[in-house]
Amino acid sequence: MHSAGLFPVGAWTPGSIPPAFDSADLLAAIPRFREPAHVLREGPDGRVGVGLQGQIQHGQAQAATNGGQSSYPWLATMPALFPEWLGDRSFLEVHGVRFPYVAGAMANGIATTRLVIAMAEAGMLGFFGSAGLNIERVEQALDELEAALGSSGAPWGSNLIHSPNEPELEAAVVDLYLRRGVRRVSASAFMGLTPMVVRYAASGLTVDPNGRIQRQNHLFAKISRPEVAQRFMSPPPAEMLQALVDRGELSADEAKLAGRLPIAEDFTVEADSGGHTDNQTLTALFPTILDLRDRMAAKHAYERPIRIGAAGGLGTPSAVAAAFALGAAYVLTGSINQSAVESGLSDDGKALLAKAELADVVMAPAADMFELGVEVQVLKRGTMFGVRAAKLYELYRTYDSLEAIPANIRQRLEKKMFQGTIDAEWEGTKAFFQRVDPKQIERAETDPKHRMALVFRSYLGQSSNWAIQGLPNRRMDFQIWCGPAMGAFNAWTAGTFLAEPQNRGAVQIARNLLEGAAVITRAQQLRTYGVPVPAGAFHFAPRPLA
Repeated sequence: MHSAGLFPVGAWTPGSIPPAFDSADLLAAIPRFREPAHVLREGPDGRVGVGLQGQIQHGQAQAATNGGQSSYPWLATMPALFPEWLGDRSFLEVHGVRFPYVAGAMANGIATTRLVIAMAEAGMLGFFGSAGLNIERVEQALDELEAALGSSGAPWGSNLIHSPNEPELEAAVVDLYLRRGVRRVSASAFMGLTPMVVRYAASGLTVDPNGRIQRQNHLFAKISRPEVAQRFMSPPPAEMLQALVDRGELSADEAKLAGRLPIAEDFTVEADSGGHTDNQTLTALFPTILDLRDRMAAKHAYERPIRIGAAGGLGTPSAVAAAFALGAAYVLTGSINQSAVESGLSDDGKALLAKAELADVVMAPAADMFELGVEVQVLKRGTMFGVRAAKLYELYRTYDSLEAIPANIRQRLEKKMFQGTIDAEWEGTKAFFQRVDPKQIERAETDPKHRMALVFRSYLGQSSNWAIQGLPNRRMDFQIWCGPAMGAFNAWTAGTFLAEPQNRGAVQIARNLLEGAAVITRAQQLRTYGVPVPAGAFHFAPRPLA
């Protein structure tokens, strides 16, 4: 085949490995991406292929005989490629990791300390899933992480979820993180700025002897909308900084330096994902955020880079390679890690995830923003949660109180969902909110619709814990956050060692995704040079990796 625009710049003489021109030889050569790949022609007008190792002679354009061995016209050389190099080098340097890979902060402790530790020890970054946990449980997790990783200096982080109904909890978590020196925080579900997220990002800002601003705390902003990204790419509002200074929560110097920086320098662009999601398409959303980043950096004359990572739908090496090809500084996985052995999900929950196919997901009302109609993406196959949660929201929209619900519907709720009377459900709900937020109970006593919302939110909130605990009598009510990446992951791993839940170590998942992404990246690179890359080169079969 003739490759337009490619002309020989020398000659290549093979060593012990013959050149690869046919499909079988190319399929063997392409995965050797850690070696330089020489692009060759089989004679002046022949096929384009690949040579590994061998010797290069510059300026010898035509095939010749060299020491009794035939040489080939040499068109180009691609340097060695490593999974470590797929993302932004500054991400590796700033965060002290080997790989541009992050395990997301799945809520209710599903992203366990065990998972975070495994990521850190493998040279990756993991965030503990603190959302939905009380402050005592979060502090216990910090104890475990510091005990395991403190002496090594390996990086790790924890989650900070926006809590519009519990601002005191959000403030308490930030207080805890600052007091305990948590240097990386993933901020999720924020639709705008709050004083606490600004306080975390601005605390500890200093100027080094060269006049450069140094960050102590690194905020990862998880976003799926440009308007939210723009707020986090801007310096904090001056009035918010001044209020923090007035309350003694920031120093005047910290506030002054914060006015010269974006609130976050690492952004996770979240496409169609499990849990809270806007069901965005990565190929549409990501370039939009990249363009916004460039405009904001120019507008504010930032000297430090803003890194954009990708998340959502990343369950195969092809998807990971595509994210890096879009320009992702790092990739973040979520749904697929719930099926990992280190995840806090029950074995029954993991078994359900392992059977999920691409379309086995559904949107359902979210417990934390139920009244607003906000939804989360959950597993549909093997559980009735999605259908039942949607029914609760329909009842909430239709009726003004629990008492107004027709008797026959109430009976079905009590039998199928609550497994007890609505009165008993209210008593349990009331006891919970008396501990965590008594104001909700005060309001419910005078507002029957709010009372109904709290009871329904109780079911929604408990359903994820039932999945974590693996309660047999609640299996049909398991709420398992899940995006389409899970089905794609299962299809990719079918028939391999990663098909079985007991083999799904988080590090094995990550290493195979990155290894496969490097293979696919090399295949695409070679294809752009005219190499007739076989279709099979774009498939990487999982295998145990060191």
